[in-house]
Amino acid sequence: MPLPTETDVIVIGSGAAGLATACVCKAMGFDVVVMEKEPHFGGTTALSGAAIWIPLSRAAREGGSDDSRAEVLRYLHTTIGETADTAHLEAFVDNARDALEFLERHNHLNYKLRKIAPDYHCENGGATEFGRVLDVVEFDGRRLGKNFSNLRAPLRTHLVFGGMMVNRADVRSLLHFGRTRADTWRSIKLIGRYALDRVRGKRGTRLVVGSALTAQLALSVLEAGIPVLLNASASELLKDDKRVTGIKYTTQDGVAHTLTARCAVVLAAGGFAAHKGKSQSARGRPDVGHFSMASTSATADGQNLAQDVGAVMAPKAKSAFFWAPVSIRQTQQGELVQFAHLTLDRAKPGVIAVNQVGHRFTNEADSYHRFGTALQSLPEAGKTKPVAWLICDANALLKNGLGLARPFPAHRGYRKLIQDNYLIKEDSIAALADRLSIPTETLAATTERHNEFARSGIDGDFAKGASAHNVSLGDPANTPNPCLAPIAQAPFYAIGLHSGDLGTALGLKTDTKARVLNDEGDPIERLYAVGNDMNSIMGGTYPAAGITLGPALTFAYVAARNIAEKYATKKEPK
Repeated sequence: MPLPTETDVIVIGSGAAGLATACVCKAMGFDVVVMEKEPHFGGTTALSGAAIWIPLSRAAREGGSDDSRAEVLRYLHTTIGETADTAHLEAFVDNARDALEFLERHNHLNYKLRKIAPDYHCENGGATEFGRVLDVVEFDGRRLGKNFSNLRAPLRTHLVFGGMMVNRADVRSLLHFGRTRADTWRSIKLIGRYALDRVRGKRGTRLVVGSALTAQLALSVLEAGIPVLLNASASELLKDDKRVTGIKYTTQDGVAHTLTARCAVVLAAGGFAAHKGKSQSARGRPDVGHFSMASTSATADGQNLAQDVGAVMAPKAKSAFFWAPVSIRQTQQGELVQFAHLTLDRAKPGVIAVNQVGHRFTNEADSYHRFGTALQSLPEAGKTKPVAWLICDANALLKNGLGLARPFPAHRGYRKLIQDNYLIKEDSIAALADRLSIPTETLAATTERHNEFARSGIDGDFAKGASAHNVSLGDPANTPNPCLAPIAQAPFYAIGLHSGDLGTALGLKTDTKARVLNDEGDPIERLYAVGNDMNSIMGGTYPAAGITLGPALTFAYVAARNIAEKYATKKEPK
């Protein structure tokens, strides 16, 4: 099949922002081509939890939410603070519901309301405990047909039984296997489906979280006849005196091609988290070991292309990254395995985090961004030495797991994790302190102070378990505090934590229509940026689950609408 030489809209990047842009543009009557430099589509989205923060949705109304535009904006402003951009926040809130409903009408996007989803800063005005977070519905990957092999595989560290995808509900059922009839039966069905998939192929076809979202959008793109060019790396934006006119790109065979855009080029290449130089510069701590969970394709390609034609990056706000704590395992075969500690272990009872001298330094049950921000304030430790440690006892490990060490009944491989010095195991707190090069008296005192808090149910240092968000991640069966339990049952375990991120918050400066701006603040005609190529509207903060994908889908819709408004011959469907 010959490569296209001309189209209406070129989308660079195949994560949620890029695929959604392509879907909306096609539904509005445009010819579209999606460019992806990787051999698989999906980008960082395919590796994510795929929650989206969409306030005031129809699902929220039907679920009983009494949320309002004023309360949403109040929460965003109080959380973001002085860096809040009112115009962009209002553009998001005013278009989010329409964007979601448009995508649901015109492709396979399928979400449901998360019933328990407190905003991450419950103490701030306008926060709510449910109604703003949506979860993607599971998807049958077999519907992609031969294109299933082109879907980016999920992170192996976030799979169970060697390759089975799980979401929050699945994890809950598996952890309660044998305790209730419903959870046991659901677990049996999950495992049975996965076993059949492995007989037929190398991957499970029941898709959840990021894989499900990517597959839903990709199937919509493919069914619409939109070409998705894999292994196609954009190298230059073409531009006349006033406007962008297309791109130059290179295919896998090294041959250069030109693709003309009659209407627009949309940058959705995922930001710069995987670009070592830019990442270190933005962090300002180049000697600290830092590990990104973003796609390896997120190397600033879109942003570099834009800057070459006069675009500028937005000023740095509170943070250039969406932070997360990460543990790393160096296997005996030389493989480096990364694991992001998001929701499964830190908040659970019987787990604490301590710094290099054995003191707790933050609320372990707070959001990954808050916890990751706290890690940034700790002393540098070098490229491979952890800056902090997660510590638990035998009860907590078997019940809830710790990093790559899975809980019962998925608890296999502890021996190998211990051999690789990923999971540190000792028979006493004193021995564990010695192994971690932490003063014995300090760790003993820290542990005993925590145990006193666990017995009383009140964390007097960091209020772990006091907020609705903390409680939602704890163990409801654990009393008097769902996030606190004594660390008392030998053996004792530890896992090292490193600075990490889920992607970049710092991006190209755009207006409220997602048009890329130059250094004079004027739009570069026919050039748009969405997703992590666009500067985050959250001002370097992380207000809630899904605050990357929510704006990504919304501004994909906003960008497509603006393209349609500029070209009257292309009509939006009714």
